[in-house]
Amino acid sequence: MDPIGELPLAADFATPDREQWRELVLGVLAKSGADYSTLESTTYDGIRVHPLYTAADTAPDGGLPGTTPFTRGGRTQGGWDVRQLHRVPDREAVLADLENGATSLWLKIPAESLAPVLAEVYLDLAPVVVDGGSDFLATGREILGIWESAPGEVHGNVGADPLGVFVRTRREPDFAALTDLVRRAERFPAVRVAVVDGLPFHEAGGSDAEELGASLAVAVAYLRHLVDAGVPAGKAVRLLEFRYAATADQFLTIAKFRAARRLWARVTGVVDAPAPQVQHAVTSPAMTTRRDPWVNMLRTTVACFGAGLGGADSVTVLPFDHAIGLPDDFSRRIARNTQSLLIEESRLGGVVDPAGGSWYVERLTDDLAHAAWAWFREIEAAGGLPQAFDLVEERIAATWARRAANLADRTDAITGVSEFPNPTETPVVRTPAPEEPGGGLPRVRYAQAFEALRDAAEVSPTRPAVFLATLGPVAAHTARAGFAANLFQAGGIDTPTAGATTGVDDVVARFRESGARIACLCGSEKSYAELAEPVADALRAAGAERVLLAGKESTARVDGYVFTGCPALDVLEQTFDALGVAR
Repeated sequence: MDPIGELPLAADFATPDREQWRELVLGVLAKSGADYSTLESTTYDGIRVHPLYTAADTAPDGGLPGTTPFTRGGRTQGGWDVRQLHRVPDREAVLADLENGATSLWLKIPAESLAPVLAEVYLDLAPVVVDGGSDFLATGREILGIWESAPGEVHGNVGADPLGVFVRTRREPDFAALTDLVRRAERFPAVRVAVVDGLPFHEAGGSDAEELGASLAVAVAYLRHLVDAGVPAGKAVRLLEFRYAATADQFLTIAKFRAARRLWARVTGVVDAPAPQVQHAVTSPAMTTRRDPWVNMLRTTVACFGAGLGGADSVTVLPFDHAIGLPDDFSRRIARNTQSLLIEESRLGGVVDPAGGSWYVERLTDDLAHAAWAWFREIEAAGGLPQAFDLVEERIAATWARRAANLADRTDAITGVSEFPNPTETPVVRTPAPEEPGGGLPRVRYAQAFEALRDAAEVSPTRPAVFLATLGPVAAHTARAGFAANLFQAGGIDTPTAGATTGVDDVVARFRESGARIACLCGSEKSYAELAEPVADALRAAGAERVLLAGKESTARVDGYVFTGCPALDVLEQTFDALGVAR
């Protein structure tokens, strides 16, 4: 008998419970003055995320991969489809993508450009999804005509999305065009006809549950229309493909794609036509930045990771320069290779639903599904879409206002923009992308307010500056000076620094040399007690129009404070106004 096999692991240790763990944690927190709530967070859907999950955090059984309710995935093997986006007709770029890792195409180009762009593409090997926007009927007819000449069975999506056009533009949804394309596509059994696009709700600043619930309302509207038009429910559910945003919050992304399949299974179960939801993940356009765009590579990698683990059938990684303009060869290559690395080297597709069984992921999936279903029912009670559009618009606007407030005080930090900006970065220049239609839900980016200030600072005749009046030796002021520099540079404001100083006269002399009109005191509590008041008074006498202090309070007479959690965007805007910088 193998003695190792008889070794009782952890036999000498008692089994801990949640309360014992909590008591130990509270003991540690007490030393820093923090309370337990600092370890918890709340999503924009009101879901409380706890620091610890155990088997007591139950969730419904997700079943087996490939079986109802498809929480654990509709695909049972292999990786996902690498779908590359093209926003302008460029045959060479399309061929380069397909030859170097992309396995399908997402084309947002005019109908008349489809044939020349696809002339050398093996359409029976590379699925094509077209997106004609408000011209989806013409684009859909064109791609169906092109597929007629394909040598084998074709896959892809005709791209009909009348409600997607409506929520983007408020143009009356053309359901007749959807019916027309369904009829024309009957000869292509592997082709889907409609896209249920969650991106308009996400890009307007909506939450995960709002994106899921609103897109589910769109899908139900399409089902109703198709069934009323004589399409059997079992066929209608297989004509739809769902498009969702994947964000840099990997666990919420995993949970979102799992919850989406569960929600759709409930709908298809009601019409007695159970079918897995086909999902197209797109890395969030809202999270991309124009400043320090290289960081977008990290964001999209995490987003792709979450979508892949969440079971998405196809993934589009937007190039790191997506928010700036049209991608070049390098940025498209990085977008492709991000997916290739995760699939081929990291082997993410080798395990189906690897997050399944995680108490945290299962509970988050369940909570998100319930929140999305409640929102979907609210939309349906208001008449469904498009009738309930005003309700959807109002709800998402409120969520964006809450999100914008968190972005403004850097509760939601944006690396490279609102936190750790690179003031000496060389701007990335790209050809402008085609203008997107508007009139409906807005398109927002989380970084837009800070980036607008950076833009204004750079075109200002005189670059705005705030002098960092550092008090005492480097060790005494480095932490607060670094914080203040980080904050002001997020708005494109220069931060000349006094460095190590020996007294009031030394600080004032360096302030005059800087040419700045605003100063910010930076030091330790001890140096503030000794020097803050006389230095502030001396700086005013030397011409400082405003004197701020890095900290929450002081006996010195100052015009404002900067500290962790302060309204950073307001501070920057007030500084611009004080300096007369147009914005």
